[in-house]
Amino acid sequence: MSDHPTPRPHKRFRGRRRFFPFFPLFFFVAIFFIGGTAALFYLLFSQHMHARNIWMLVCGAPVVVVIIIIITIFNLYMRFGKPLENLFSTIDSVSEGNLSVRVPESKSDMFSELITRFNKMVDELERADKQRRNLTADIAHELRTPLHIIQGNLEGIIDGVYKPTEEHINNTLDETKLLTRLINDLQTLSLAESHQLPLHPTRFLLADLIHDLTSSFSSQAKSLGINLESNIKDSSLEINADYDRLNQVLSNLISNAIRHTPKDGEILIETETVVSQERDALSLSKRSVRIIVKDSGEGIASEDLPFIFDRFWRGDKSRSGRINSGLGLAITKQLIEAHNGTIKVESEVGKGTTFVIELPSTNV
Repeated sequence: MSDHPTPRPHKRFRGRRRFFPFFPLFFFVAIFFIGGTAALFYLLFSQHMHARNIWMLVCGAPVVVVIIIIITIFNLYMRFGKPLENLFSTIDSVSEGNLSVRVPESKSDMFSELITRFNKMVDELERADKQRRNLTADIAHELRTPLHIIQGNLEGIIDGVYKPTEEHINNTLDETKLLTRLINDLQTLSLAESHQLPLHPTRFLLADLIHDLTSSFSSQAKSLGINLESNIKDSSLEINADYDRLNQVLSNLISNAIRHTPKDGEILIETETVVSQERDALSLSKRSVRIIVKDSGEGIASEDLPFIFDRFWRGDKSRSGRINSGLGLAITKQLIEAHNGTIKVESEVGKGTTFVIELPSTNV
C-alpha cells in the first residue's frame, strides 16, 4: 500500500481553474493586436488602393488576423500557461501530502530553472519524510526489545517463574541502562542536528587526548589480540575544542574499529597538521589538524558507505546490536560538524576502514 494519498479527481481541474485568471491577459493582448493590425492595414493601403482592392482587404484581413491570433495565443499558452498549469497542479498535490509528484520538464527558458528547483525541493521533502518515517520505525524497534526483556523478567519474578536472583536483577538493570543510553543518544543527536548542543571549548594538547584514548582501550584491544597504536607527528600541537565531545567522537570510532577488527589485526590513530595552499588576506597559510583512525578489519561494502552516518545504520542486518544504540556514527558526524570540521570514510571489504577527521584552522 502506498504511503501517499490518492490524488483527487478534481485536482487537474483546480489547476486549470487557477490558470483562468491569465485568460483576460491573453484576451487584451489579442484585442490590442487586432486593433494594431487593422490600423496598420488602414494606413498602408487605404490611400493607395482602388476601392475594389480595399473590399478584398476588408474581407481577407479578418482571416489573417484570426490565424495570427490563434497562433499567438497557442504560443503564449505553451510558453506560459502550460508550465504554470502544471506547476499549480503539482503544488496542489504536494499540499495534499503527495510528495511523489513532479512538474514535467518544460522547454520554456523562463520556467525551466523554476521547475528544476521546485522538483529538487520536492525531492528533499520526500527524502526528509522518508527519513522521518524510518526514524520512527527504528526507534520503536530499538525500544521494543529492552522493554520486552524488562517486562518478561519482572513478570517472571512476580509469577514465581524466576527467582529474584542477582543474575536476573542485573540483566534487567542492563536493559534499563541500554534504554537510558539510547534516550541520551537520541537527545544528543537531536540537539546537535538543531545546532543547540552546547560546546565547551578549551585549549589542550591533542597528544594528551590520544594518549588517554589509547590507555583506555589498550586492555580491551590486547584481550582480543588486536594491536592498538598511535602515531603523533607533532606532540606539541594544541587545539581549541570541546575535550569531552572530541573524546566521545574518537571513542566511538575506536570502539567500532575494535568490534570489527579480527584477532591479530591492527588499529592505528594518527594526527598531523595540514597546511592549505590557499592563503588569506594577510598572506598567511591556513592550517588545520587531521585525525585518522585506521583499522585492518572486515571493511564496509561500497554500497553501504553513503549510509554509515545515518541513524540506526548497521552493516550486518542480522546483527541485533544489543551492545550499542546504532547512533554512534550519526552522533560522531554531528559533533564534528558542530566544531566546523569534516569527517570522511574510506573502506574496502577485507582490507579495513579509515576515518579521517579534519578540524579547521580556528581550532588549531
